[in-house]
Amino acid sequence: MREKFIRWGLVLLVVTWVISILIKTHYWIPILLSCIYILGLYNSFQTKHAILRNFPVLGYFRYFFEEISPEMQQYFIERETDGKPFPRNERSAAYRRAKNISDTVPFGTQLEINNRKYEGIKHSIYAKSPSEELPTVLVGGDQCTQKYKASLFNISAMSFGSLSDRAQMALNRGAKKGGFYHNTGEGGISPYHLEGGDLCWQIGTGYFGCRDDHGRFSPEIFKKNVSIPAVKMIEIKISQGAKPGHGGVLPGSKNTPEIAAIRHVQPGMTIISPPSHSAFSDAAGLLRFVQELRELSGGKPVGFKLCIGDTKEFEDICAQMNVLKIYPDFITVDGAEGGTGAAPPEFSDGVGMPLEPSLIFVNRTLTNFNVRDKLKVIASGKVLTSLDILRAIAMGADMCNNARGFMFALGCIQALRCNTNTCPTGVATQDKMLIKGLDVTDKSERVYHFHKNTLRTCNELIGAAGKSSYSEVDANMFMRGDEFEHLADYYFPDILGNVKTPAGKY
Repeated sequence: MREKFIRWGLVLLVVTWVISILIKTHYWIPILLSCIYILGLYNSFQTKHAILRNFPVLGYFRYFFEEISPEMQQYFIERETDGKPFPRNERSAAYRRAKNISDTVPFGTQLEINNRKYEGIKHSIYAKSPSEELPTVLVGGDQCTQKYKASLFNISAMSFGSLSDRAQMALNRGAKKGGFYHNTGEGGISPYHLEGGDLCWQIGTGYFGCRDDHGRFSPEIFKKNVSIPAVKMIEIKISQGAKPGHGGVLPGSKNTPEIAAIRHVQPGMTIISPPSHSAFSDAAGLLRFVQELRELSGGKPVGFKLCIGDTKEFEDICAQMNVLKIYPDFITVDGAEGGTGAAPPEFSDGVGMPLEPSLIFVNRTLTNFNVRDKLKVIASGKVLTSLDILRAIAMGADMCNNARGFMFALGCIQALRCNTNTCPTGVATQDKMLIKGLDVTDKSERVYHFHKNTLRTCNELIGAAGKSSYSEVDANMFMRGDEFEHLADYYFPDILGNVKTPAGKY
């Protein structure tokens, strides 16, 4: 689009000037077009806004409705609390934190808080000053010899193929500067993941990056790639929250020769990963696979990611941990509200357990089998805001992963075109013309700032609750709307009668 604008815009401008000179009138038309063309040229080469870089003139219509004219947005298009899967107020907060500008809002909350769905933090009148140090978590159990000090908040799995090369480069550079890890997604380790940031290498059912010619797991190829210094953790993907029980999907339009070479598949074909692993078929097999990868990697932390479905299956895994004395270093729990670039709607909307009950179940089950202290639990699934992070920790997580928030930091506008290869910001596409609009240097800074400012707000929130560390965060720190109804029942049992209070009757 940018090249077409420069070329054909210049042709139109020259023709308009020639016609106006010949007829000696209407000079205002070429003058106006000249101004538009100059503005378009500027937008074609600026690096701050991917939309304007890809669509030098038409891109202003988006900014007119969302930024230049908030009144029109408010009255005619979308309210602050509208928008799915993420409302506009949450997206706006992510954008502002990524740009490292003030994320404050005026005039109070726009949420309907006087209802049962309200969730908030119980602040303390003895609030504490927030820590300046960003929180970290040590990952690695007794069977791990290369423990890893991870950030509390990291980039969740997004493959090269799902995201563009420039998007991956920006994510990895931001992770390097911020000291947090970047999950590769199941598509394997690409050259664009190797910009200096730490990696969590995800091994999916397709074994991309460690598969033989028949699509089976190859210990030799795995050992070669896992020796890359940037690889700090290995995650076995059992299931994904947005489409549990369904293999990952790479549309044929995104399967370029470069991506096909990295994945060891045929280019141009839609690639659907198998729904389950061929390296194991039961709980004991999974744990032996964990141990095999840990040995092949030289003792790096190894864990697995799953969305909870049949709870008996997870209980079997926990039981086998004690039988085999093999313990994963971490378990990533993905909620059914997790994101994806492509999935059948029935899977996205009706399969899997949401994150909050999943965390409660996993934490309780691990405790019941006396293995909770041997591993870390990572929460993944729409964990975007600082409140989301603390809520996940209160439900039993040790740390959190997020994908779509970091996509917002890259410039994603929630256009919902991830599966069509037409993402207008160059984030979730392999269209070279659209990718050119994403400036890696600028977006990597935004990734860094989004991470830093989100965790700083976390520190402020636990300070407001009177807590000194994240180990003190639990469910008692939160309140819900239905609790207010109990308060009303207690204090106002009869509007015409006496009012009971803890101090007696008045």
